[in-house]
Amino acid sequence: MRQVNKLASALLLSLTAGALVVPMAQAVEKCPMEKRQSRAVGESVGKKVQKSFEAYTNGQVDEAIAILLEANAKGDFDKAYVARMLGNFYAEKGQMGTAIKYMKQAVDADVLGGTDHAASMKLYADLLIQEKKWKEAIAVYYKWMDFACKTDDPVVYRRIGIAYSELKQWDKVVEVADKGLSHAKEPDKNLYQMKLTAYFEKKQYKNAVKVLETMVPLFQDDKRLWIQLAQFYLLTEDFPRSLQTYDLCYRNGFLKEDGSNLTRFTQLLASQGAPYRASTIMEKYMKAGVIETNAKNYEQLANFYSNAKETVKAAEFYGKAAEEKNDGKLYLKQGRMLALAEKYSAAIPVLEKALNAGVEHPGEVHFELALAHLQLKQYKSAHRRAKLAAQDKKTERSAKSYVSYIEEKARINNVTL
Repeated sequence: MRQVNKLASALLLSLTAGALVVPMAQAVEKCPMEKRQSRAVGESVGKKVQKSFEAYTNGQVDEAIAILLEANAKGDFDKAYVARMLGNFYAEKGQMGTAIKYMKQAVDADVLGGTDHAASMKLYADLLIQEKKWKEAIAVYYKWMDFACKTDDPVVYRRIGIAYSELKQWDKVVEVADKGLSHAKEPDKNLYQMKLTAYFEKKQYKNAVKVLETMVPLFQDDKRLWIQLAQFYLLTEDFPRSLQTYDLCYRNGFLKEDGSNLTRFTQLLASQGAPYRASTIMEKYMKAGVIETNAKNYEQLANFYSNAKETVKAAEFYGKAAEEKNDGKLYLKQGRMLALAEKYSAAIPVLEKALNAGVEHPGEVHFELALAHLQLKQYKSAHRRAKLAAQDKKTERSAKSYVSYIEEKARINNVTL
């Protein structure tokens, strides 16, 4: 009756206000949450609710739950109110499945007061997220937004984004991340990261770069973002910017414990015209144990030193790579580097190791041995190796011309072949 009297008074006031009243069509529509009036539970249920709440405030959650379970609520409102309290209590105990069951009852009844119903919807959605019920959670969050007129909560957009990410609906992830960012009072790293992940999954690497270019100035102390930016520049084949960014990371100490990114940095240095710096950095961190010491990395380091014309160092690391897997091809490269460094005596046993380990074209090794023996004026050995090299189709032509040359050198030096 009191409710009817209030409505009647409001109607009478609007009628007597005359021209001062704003027509209903032009009035600002109230939020659904604000329209819904609060109510009180029935007397018997109310006593149980009060007793349960007292137990809860004393830290007796199990007792609080037991009291509510005995409440024997009858009407829809009383049932929803009790269900809401049970949902909260079970959530606090970590019994999420049971909590969800009761929160669903409270929300589906749709009879609680505005503030209580909104809070119930929010908790229900949060619980669904925790239990990985992604689709259901998204739907409830949007219903909560409509009911509570809360479309400006970045945290909720972040949770919706998580759900869409799990569902791999990347366009939706970008959409909700943008909405959340538009309402965030301060830059929200999680929303930016969510958007970045979506673009990566969509293989839209240039868009990912734009996100990172926004993030890096906002979160300058986060070394991972600098490294990610360097990596994405690499993905978009913007090698100069990737190298610049990696160099900044290196100079600021962001890479000192990151073997994989140090390796990428050295590869970029070498490919962009700085093989010596690439070599020294890679060798330093291999010795420190940050970059793994294996055949592949030894060979790469040797290639860097070779490109930098550091033949002795190149030979050293081709040798280490060759020893790791007894690789004839790598022994051949080591021998060639030693020969280029005019270390012919050292090159010969290495080249013999290449033959013992096995190579696709033995003639290549025999030819290198012929040249090494020739430089040492060991004409008999040089002649024998050149003739062996002439038997391999790959080196036949070059070797035959050297056979004649060696024979002439032997004649001049009175050496019998």
